[in-house]
Amino acid sequence: MSSISAQNPNQIKPFCQHLPKHWLRNGTLQTLLSHIQSPNDRLVNQGEQTILIDGGTDETGMDPDGAARLVGYYTAHKSAEPCRGLVMTIHGWEGCSHSSYNLVVGSALVAAGYDVLRLNLRDHGPSHGLNRGLFYVTLLNEVLAATRQVAALAGDLPFYLLGASLGGNFALRLALAHAAQPIDGLAGILAVNPAINPSRSTDLVDHHTWIRLYFRRRWLASLHTKQELFPALYNFAPVEKIPSIRDMTEWMIQHYSTYPDVESYFADYAVSPAKLNDLTVPVTIVTAADDPIIPADDFYNLPPHPLLTVHVLPTGGHVGYTDLFPLRHFLAPMALEILGSFS
Repeated sequence: MSSISAQNPNQIKPFCQHLPKHWLRNGTLQTLLSHIQSPNDRLVNQGEQTILIDGGTDETGMDPDGAARLVGYYTAHKSAEPCRGLVMTIHGWEGCSHSSYNLVVGSALVAAGYDVLRLNLRDHGPSHGLNRGLFYVTLLNEVLAATRQVAALAGDLPFYLLGASLGGNFALRLALAHAAQPIDGLAGILAVNPAINPSRSTDLVDHHTWIRLYFRRRWLASLHTKQELFPALYNFAPVEKIPSIRDMTEWMIQHYSTYPDVESYFADYAVSPAKLNDLTVPVTIVTAADDPIIPADDFYNLPPHPLLTVHVLPTGGHVGYTDLFPLRHFLAPMALEILGSFS
């Protein structure tokens, strides 16, 4: 870690107290271990309430009433102490409100005294029928509108954002939107393994066969669900024959978007280093040097900023940070420590 820290000693920080046993320190293994859960990791499901959230204007132009709708799951804190604030979590691509990392972190948060709202992005979780238009990562405004609605639920308490992977990308872009027009009560943002260079990450997904197959299977299942709900609008049969995620994305862009090509699409939601100069809220990034699809060196050139902290752990894979014997998910205590530092 010394060579990493030396490149920008005021910004890149090790977080080495949260490391698995040496024989588990492999990025691919860590990524796989993230799916293991214990009964305690499902505490956030107890008493959860489904909430339909106003996403403002439908930017796809597909819905007759012009409205975008998202869905989330709200769970009140389960500690005896007063509530410490409201945390909205944002999952990764083809994840959902009930993905393992959302349950692990959400359960730790409600046990520690936070209320939690786990947001589902468009066409993720049980939301495919809520909007006629397809999900694209560039649909930031509906997530921003939903975030403002959720922030209002916090009242006078602090409001926090926690995004993982693609959700981390959304969290960083919400931080920039907050700089332009503040989100009420926003006290801090945690981005875990955020995808800030989507073009490069897509190529890395395609490079790792099992990761490519995993995401391809989940994406095709999502597209099938959308087509079944809106058969007059979509025909995804051709994309089923395309083996790579990049080429699948290119086909989708060419047939169901206004972007000229896939690189234009990727560029529209990339988080370039210069953009983070405008931060007005504390932001912490946690990532792993052995993440197989989010390169750690994407973070080395982020600009020094008094509100930006970056932790590059030597291991953890892609949103993994898991130990065994006993099972321990380090992402939960890291999230609690970081959220506590915002107050």
